[in-house]
Amino acid sequence: MNSNTEGILSNPSQWKRPEDILKMQRLKRKQRALQDRMNNHSKASGTQSIQTGSSGNSEDPIVNRFEANTKRKNPFSRIVDPAPKRQKEAHSSELDAGEDTVFSLLSKPQTVVVPNLEAPQTKAAIDPRFLQDQHCPVAQSLPPELEEEPPKTSKLAPIHWSIKSKLRIICRTPIPGTNLKTNQEASGLTSFVRCIDSKESSTGLDISPGARFYQATLYWQHPYLPWFTLFPRNSRNNHTQTPLDESVRAVLAKEWIISFRNLFQLVRARHCPYFYLCANSFTVLFRAAGIGGRVETHALLTPTTRGMRAALKQEEIEFTMPMKKATQTAGDNLNRSSESGIGNSSFSNSSEEQSQTTTNEETADRSLEADADEDDDDMDGEQWLESLGVDAAEIRKISDNHSKKQQQRECGADYSDQSLVLIEGPECQAFFNFLLNAKSTIAKVGRLAGIPPTLLAPVSFAGATLRTLQTRSTKIQMDGEEYHSTELQGVILPHILPYVTDLLCESKDKFSVTLATVPSTTALCDASQRLISDSDKENDASALAGPVFGKENLSDCGLNKRIVENMCRATKDSVFDTERLLYSQEAGGFSWS
Repeated sequence: MNSNTEGILSNPSQWKRPEDILKMQRLKRKQRALQDRMNNHSKASGTQSIQTGSSGNSEDPIVNRFEANTKRKNPFSRIVDPAPKRQKEAHSSELDAGEDTVFSLLSKPQTVVVPNLEAPQTKAAIDPRFLQDQHCPVAQSLPPELEEEPPKTSKLAPIHWSIKSKLRIICRTPIPGTNLKTNQEASGLTSFVRCIDSKESSTGLDISPGARFYQATLYWQHPYLPWFTLFPRNSRNNHTQTPLDESVRAVLAKEWIISFRNLFQLVRARHCPYFYLCANSFTVLFRAAGIGGRVETHALLTPTTRGMRAALKQEEIEFTMPMKKATQTAGDNLNRSSESGIGNSSFSNSSEEQSQTTTNEETADRSLEADADEDDDDMDGEQWLESLGVDAAEIRKISDNHSKKQQQRECGADYSDQSLVLIEGPECQAFFNFLLNAKSTIAKVGRLAGIPPTLLAPVSFAGATLRTLQTRSTKIQMDGEEYHSTELQGVILPHILPYVTDLLCESKDKFSVTLATVPSTTALCDASQRLISDSDKENDASALAGPVFGKENLSDCGLNKRIVENMCRATKDSVFDTERLLYSQEAGGFSWS
């Protein structure tokens, strides 16, 4: 053991406590800080002292050793910009400087240098006119398609040439549609059968709203078989499986021919404005001259097939297809020779027959007509190919491919709205004879086999049966308010809606009418609109008849003058297949969408 150690251990007064050791460490730390402060102050006083200090330090081998060896970089550390760390160290060293250095730092003016950056000059995104008018530029920039179209308004209700199956009227006050008195029902029936306008006539009939409303719910039909639903014709509504005897079928066909001939003569003589012929697979609308602005008697047939159009062409019945697209009718304005002649002379009249295959007889007729109807152009083309030395088999293959493509193009619009056919003038007589003699007009198979097509008309004709619509009135709650609803169900012909609205406008300030369209007759209304718009674009005076002349010529057609005048109009708002019709006396008329 050392002598110094023995002396310290023997004298406890020389022992140092931990507190003393901490004091000594603090004192040494303050001394080092003071010495560093004085050294920094001396370095800031002049460059000569700095150079001298640096040279002196360079001579110290220990100092050079630590300055030469930089700190090893940690490969797992994050890449951090050392600039903030350096700024922090410099800032702390400046704060540790002496009082003079602190005051010198505080006395320095802090100036922020902002670079002079010029923004590129671009065109203003907002038009100054919008700011002047104080309009929202976002609303102004919306496309016009998003803007809601205003509802169409007219003082007269539009005519719908498609048959409706339901009509519902909603208003605040009740409508006298049910629980009629004996005098009201008798007067309404008499006025309808005799075609009397009870509003303008001076007869002793009851002219109350109930009688007039009942008059609007009547129509004529042939044939009428209570155990069959003859319109619309579908197998779901006819569950009777008992087929008709041949004798019964013959009697029905004979009576139907008489009724059809009589009704067609009434239209030609302008004593009937229109009538419908509803078969199993097609519907025909015959209209008198003057209706819809047409100057001649005309018929609209929908839908059609390639075989049906080929049969019309074979009978030399000229027709047009107003609903067909322009791309399909290019180079064939009248569509009279658009069919290639390959097709049967008969067409299906039953929805059940449409799903069946063609019979052997139809196939044989189709092949015979295909061989008989070869165009001269095709013959010239074949002769030209033969002159070039093309093999006969290749020529036959090219001809077959051409026929298939042409057939696909012609059959593309079958059973659609585009297949609607318009027949006008003298061709209507030929079309009438065609329907009388065609064996396929009356279905041969199915639940409605042997039953002729249904005839619907607003006036009486030979063999017609008087029918009435089913009327039901109820009360409904809408938005906490009570309304009266009257529903008509059955065959709603085009003249019924104008008659009912004319009656309601006399006593109601507001009411709404909702209608349900039979899908198979939608094209009839669309075609009527297209014919009016096309005639308006062409500005052909000979294509349109004035409503005044049409009204005078149809003065004895059985309908009142207001409805006839509305049917003869040829304006854009005269025909519209609407689903909802609103009337408001404040708005000035009817509006629909």
